[in-house]
Amino acid sequence: MKATAKCQYCGEEVVLPFKCAYCGGLFCAEHRLPESHTCPEAWRARAPREAPPMTTQRWGEQPSYSYTVSYTPKTSRVFGFSTKELQHLAIGALLVMGVGFTYFLTIGADMLSLATLSVAFMLSFLLHELAHKFSAQHFNLWAEFRLTLQGALITLLSMFLPFKIIAPGAVMMAGSATRETVGKTSLAGPVTNIVLSILCLMVAAVGPSLFLIVAFINAFLAVFNLIPFGIMDGLKVFRWNKIFWAIAFTAAAALTVYTYTGLY
Repeated sequence: MKATAKCQYCGEEVVLPFKCAYCGGLFCAEHRLPESHTCPEAWRARAPREAPPMTTQRWGEQPSYSYTVSYTPKTSRVFGFSTKELQHLAIGALLVMGVGFTYFLTIGADMLSLATLSVAFMLSFLLHELAHKFSAQHFNLWAEFRLTLQGALITLLSMFLPFKIIAPGAVMMAGSATRETVGKTSLAGPVTNIVLSILCLMVAAVGPSLFLIVAFINAFLAVFNLIPFGIMDGLKVFRWNKIFWAIAFTAAAALTVYTYTGLY
C-alpha cells in the first residue's frame, strides 16, 4: 500500500510526499523546498543560532530589517512588551501622530479638532499593530514591533510632503507558524480597524461628527491593508482563507464608501 498525503501548501493528494527538514510538513514535489511553501522555519538553514523574524504588515513599502532574535517557544509571558519594543512603539506613534497633525492642518481643522484627529490617527495605527502582536503571541510566537530606518525616515519626510506614507516599522515574528496562524495574525490588524470604524460611526450618529472622519480613517486603513498583493496583510489572509478575506474586504470597502460619502 502506497503512502499518500495532502500537500500542506496546495492541498494536492500525493504519493510519497516530501517531508520538510525544517518545519516537518508534508508537501508535493512542486512545493517541497522551504521557499516554495513559505516555510516558517527556513531561517534555520540561513542562521542556525539566530532567527531573522518574519513580518506582518505594512503600512507602506517593504522595509529591510537588521534585527535578529533568539526564539524560545511556549514562553510563559504570553502578552508582554520588552523595553526596546516600548521605545520603538513610542517613537513610531509620535511619527504617525506628526503625519496626522500635518495632514489635518492642511484641511483647516481648528486646534481642538487637530489634536483630536492626530491622536485618533495615531491610535488607529497603534491598535492595528498591537492586534498583530497579540494575535501572534496568542499562537506562542515571538512578536515585537520594531522601527526600521528606511520606514521611519519615509514617515518623517511625509510630514513635510503633500502625500503621506505611514511606514515607521512593523510587527516582527519568529517561531513555528502555519498558513492558518499567519493568516489569522494578519487578519487581526484590519479587523481591529473595521471594529474601530463601526464604533466611531455609532458615536458620530449621536455625538460629534468629528468621529466620522476617524471612522473613515480606520475603514480606509482596513481596506488598504486587505489588498491581496505583495507584503500586504490581505495576501496572507487570502492565501489562508478566501472566504474570510472576502468578508473582511467587503466590510472594509463598504465602510470606506459609506464614511466617505458621509463626509463629502
